[in-house]
Amino acid sequence: MGETPVQSHWRSVQDHSRSFWDFTYVYPVISRRSRGLSIGMNLNPDKVCNFDCVYCEVDRAIPPKTLTLDLLKLRAELVEMIRFAQSGRLAEDPKFAEAGALTQVIRDLAFSGDGEPTMVPNFDECVQVAVEIKRLFKLPETKIVLITDAAGLDKASVRRGLELMDAHQGEVWGKLDAGTEDYYRTVNRSTVRFERILANLAATAKARPIVIQSLFFRIHGQPMPAAELSAYCGRLRDIVGAGGRIMEVHAYTIARPTPEPWATKLSPEELEATAAGIRAQTGLPVQVFA
Repeated sequence: MGETPVQSHWRSVQDHSRSFWDFTYVYPVISRRSRGLSIGMNLNPDKVCNFDCVYCEVDRAIPPKTLTLDLLKLRAELVEMIRFAQSGRLAEDPKFAEAGALTQVIRDLAFSGDGEPTMVPNFDECVQVAVEIKRLFKLPETKIVLITDAAGLDKASVRRGLELMDAHQGEVWGKLDAGTEDYYRTVNRSTVRFERILANLAATAKARPIVIQSLFFRIHGQPMPAAELSAYCGRLRDIVGAGGRIMEVHAYTIARPTPEPWATKLSPEELEATAAGIRAQTGLPVQVFA
């Protein structure tokens, strides 16, 4: 018998809250892209980010639990969460009941939270914590995933952390939502230059294969223009042409409430058509998460 596929209508899939019980830094989610249980590590409980994406569901009007990152507490929470999941008790929580046995298999430990993980000054030390926990629980197949907007991939501590991840089933999921500077400014609303994002993605992809994660949606009722999609595909081709390796593209759309009412989701058919266009223009594998 095969594994139970992750269903998009499950409560645990639709609700990716970074708040779980009395944990400060660690939270469980059933992720379609991880194909099961992902244990998130929120390195930004202060909600600091260098992007202000129009689709971001983080509510910055709610005061953060803490403004600091305590590595000892992060480690202790990871230990507790893994034990909680492996014992089967996570499945007893009403939010995770539908996922059943999926809650006991830890697909990845993911750096993803209320801000940009690479903004912490000691990212390499955070990776070391994840590596130690993988060893402690004998989880050789569990990945360590960095979900990032790519703005900080050129920082020294991040490069050290990525090298450590490389030796322990690490994956980088780098964000790219645009093909041009103007569209990037509209969607991601960042002061970081688009050129830096592209350069960081290319340099990181030269060092190890990466995943490109891209969110496609409607702005004031209009999907990404064809010219913008072509420019986006050109950026992917540039990365590969420069010697970068892209394992696959994750194409997805809005799944949860956004702060901007004019940012709305694509239909499954529209998203699949977008993915087909990317495949045709780049030759890359594209996974769709509608």
